[in-house]
Amino acid sequence: MNNVTPRLAITSGEPAGIGPDLCLQLKAPASAELVVLGDRPLFEQRALQLGMPFDWPEYAADSPRPGQISLLHIPLEATCEAGQLNTANADYVLELIRQATMGCLNEEFSALVTAPVHKGIINEAGARFSGHTEYLAGLCHIDTPPVMMLATEGLRVALATTHLPLAEVSRNITRESLTTILRILNSELRRHFAIKRPNILVCGLNPHAGEGGHLGREEIEVIEPALEALRSEGLQLQGPLPADTLFTPPYLQRADAVLAMYHDQGLPVLKHMGFGRAVNITLGLPIIRTSVDHGTALELAGTGRADAGSMTIAINTALDMVSAS
Repeated sequence: MNNVTPRLAITSGEPAGIGPDLCLQLKAPASAELVVLGDRPLFEQRALQLGMPFDWPEYAADSPRPGQISLLHIPLEATCEAGQLNTANADYVLELIRQATMGCLNEEFSALVTAPVHKGIINEAGARFSGHTEYLAGLCHIDTPPVMMLATEGLRVALATTHLPLAEVSRNITRESLTTILRILNSELRRHFAIKRPNILVCGLNPHAGEGGHLGREEIEVIEPALEALRSEGLQLQGPLPADTLFTPPYLQRADAVLAMYHDQGLPVLKHMGFGRAVNITLGLPIIRTSVDHGTALELAGTGRADAGSMTIAINTALDMVSAS
């Protein structure tokens, strides 16, 4: 149990999206300090547009102040209008993530919580960026790729592959990659969620989990051998199971997590169950990182219709993980 007052770094994400709106809606937990990273004039303008108060003090790196939200000012590269993307601000978005991550690595911050970014505009600006998960791995200089997991009440879904075209999924699923991912998933469920012996369900890749090889052989040649080897290490794994029946109550009621083979195999189910009430968690990093379960919602920015439910859950999940670590 960590008895030090937690201090969470909150990146405000794409400035033209709803990230600033969500941050303005936050209330600091009594037990923690929230440090929002972003541009002060942006927040002043957005608060005025939304008719919301804005009185956050400047962040001070001395003792944490429980129950307070402070602002670590990072200036925009160009002025920003709600809903209007600008490639000039792409590096600003990446700088938010860089500074927050460095603060977590040097233990200035207890955990990182991220608002949504717009991958397309960052790539249009000339930066190679496929998502927070991969970018954080580079910042943390880890050799083993991290694992992306989304969670809502009653369901956790981790991914064997993340942001890949569907045509590239099969060749990126190997015995070695599955072994690494399942070891990380098992270890992190024990470490951060206090589950002594996680029960993990593993999806097949093909319809009907390959139908005995008639609909694909990845289950026979790749997935099952990896699972068998891990079972011999003591991991509790079921599968490979057909994804169309795995996501039903008889299976899920006894599962601690599901490993889906690709992004759109598992996440539509989870988002159907808990969109706006889910959290994105990056496992296998040397820092704790959680995020919202949705995108930048440019059409909602500055309208007052953005819902901070997922951001609040991301913050509460990060605090729970800090406490369990």
